[in-house]
Amino acid sequence: MKVKSGSFLEVFNYKDLLNQLVSRDIKLKYRRSFLGYVWSILNPLLVMIVMVIVFSKMFDRKIPHFPVYLFAGRILYEFVIGSCGKALGSITDNSALLKKTYVSKFMFPLAKITSSLVDCLFSLGAFLLVIIFTRSPFYWTMLLFPIVFFQAYLFACGMGFFLAQLHVFFRDTRYIWNAITTMWMYCSAIFYPISMLPDWLEFLVTYFNPLYVYISQFRSIAHTGTLPDPIIVGLGFAYAIVFFGIGTLSFKKNQDKFILYI
Repeated sequence: MKVKSGSFLEVFNYKDLLNQLVSRDIKLKYRRSFLGYVWSILNPLLVMIVMVIVFSKMFDRKIPHFPVYLFAGRILYEFVIGSCGKALGSITDNSALLKKTYVSKFMFPLAKITSSLVDCLFSLGAFLLVIIFTRSPFYWTMLLFPIVFFQAYLFACGMGFFLAQLHVFFRDTRYIWNAITTMWMYCSAIFYPISMLPDWLEFLVTYFNPLYVYISQFRSIAHTGTLPDPIIVGLGFAYAIVFFGIGTLSFKKNQDKFILYI
């Protein structure tokens, strides 16, 4: 099948290069590190321990198995925010290559997001350790985690494409993004029960915060062992598809101008 030049599907013509970029990002992250890939498990585990110590006194009695609740939120937050942050500078960081040869520009943010997903999947090992050490129950619903992560991945791709093309023309995007992500974290009920919020704000966060939509699904299957609300699942797919469409279209529309600004 012939793929139109500049379209997202063109990345499949460069899948070997995409694999190399993803592999490079994963290897570079822990290059010259004594523990290497063990940090993929150890790092989120250490962060979780600190946060549990800080917040457990406030919320432990209100939330059973608080470490699992906290970690479930942190995993999705770190993946979405971290991957989008890496994708943001992916075009400008590869300006030398883009000036020398033609490749699908979609590959660079896609590689950053995909490598972040691989790193996130490694961190699930730390999540399992938390469940074991806190003697939290295992649920069969945990097997449904690929559905949640697929939604989050598609959403992150859309956000990553949009941010990457925006950063080419507006370099202050990085600083604005950092401010937004801080606010986003506090609005996603990562370390506190959402029931603490006023009713109107709880409604907005539950249904109009895409990040919390994915967090709440993962908590349902991993923390409480229940199937997510079908409405929330539908919203998760809807946000993922809409943001992927917006990000892809905006990236495709502006990619021919990148060479003039990088």
